[in-house]
Amino acid sequence: MSIDRKTIVVAMSGGVDSSVVAAMMHKAGHKVIGITLQLYDYGIVTQKKGACCAGQDIYDAKVVADKLGFPHYVFDYESKFKQEVIDDFADSYMRGETPLPCVRCNQSVKFNDLLKAAKELNADALATGHYVQKIVNNGIAQLHKGVSEEKDQSYFLFSTTQAQLDYLMFPLGGQSKQETRKIAKEFGLEIADKPDSQDICFVTNGNYRDVINKLRPEANKPGRFVHIDGYDLGEHKGIIAYTVGQRKGLGIAFGEPIYVIKIDPETNTVYVGPESALVKTKFLLKDVNWLATDLSPLNLEVIAKIRSTTLGVKARLSIVNNGQIEVSVLEEEKAITPGQACVFYHDTRMLGGGWITREIN
Repeated sequence: MSIDRKTIVVAMSGGVDSSVVAAMMHKAGHKVIGITLQLYDYGIVTQKKGACCAGQDIYDAKVVADKLGFPHYVFDYESKFKQEVIDDFADSYMRGETPLPCVRCNQSVKFNDLLKAAKELNADALATGHYVQKIVNNGIAQLHKGVSEEKDQSYFLFSTTQAQLDYLMFPLGGQSKQETRKIAKEFGLEIADKPDSQDICFVTNGNYRDVINKLRPEANKPGRFVHIDGYDLGEHKGIIAYTVGQRKGLGIAFGEPIYVIKIDPETNTVYVGPESALVKTKFLLKDVNWLATDLSPLNLEVIAKIRSTTLGVKARLSIVNNGQIEVSVLEEEKAITPGQACVFYHDTRMLGGGWITREIN
């Protein structure tokens, strides 16, 4: 029986997930083209163990392609990645926000430029190693959580457009990481036991301040700690050192636990207070991507996730005058952080999401 042989570009990071995707597509009889993006400017960051898209990882992707016998190309996207991900990362901290560069990378480089490159190669689809599911319902592609709650990556793909989703494939969405590693061993891939990438790929040793200091030397300007009740609590080291909800490392002697409540970049002030002050009921989103075109966000009740690692809380959406979406949480939620994403779900379906602004009530 003949198969529907397609040309499929696989985004290969050099890790086990994308390597298994390439192997699965190749075994199924498709014409596979592997593409790896070189993203790092080594004058700004240093490759670290457990990173992706640089050095050893490019070599690992090539080894897989050579072993299985399909072409593999490396595209130099260093300047694009620096401008749209690394620079945005630094600027976001200087705006008093806590950025989410993995989403920016998917939004700009991976699901925009890489997808464009795949179409220029006349590919029928772009396949990635993300643990999400694409489910077609009534002829419309929907994005759903991966079946493995532990590995689900739908939160990081909230900016995916319908046109992009129509072209994308996620072969791993229906399985666990353990199953992926087992498949890698069955294919004889040397990277079967390669560790997962950790943290932010371009931040060495978990110290994001080093990256920001190289890019924005003025970032360490000291300012004042101010209690939300109005009194001064001393000098801080620069707003890039703090994020909403932070408790440790403040260096403030106080009679009770104290947390970062708000950051004001205009006055270079870090506001602190008790944990109870972190509880918020409403906040605004900007640059919302609404993927569920069959539903209206107006007065819609959803599960809202403000962190990838949480189960989310019940919330109700409304549209304010300037077109932004206002999120009213129906359960207690703390440390709603500007610069992070809020992503909406109905059951396993990812409906869309946006970026949390500093306008929080």
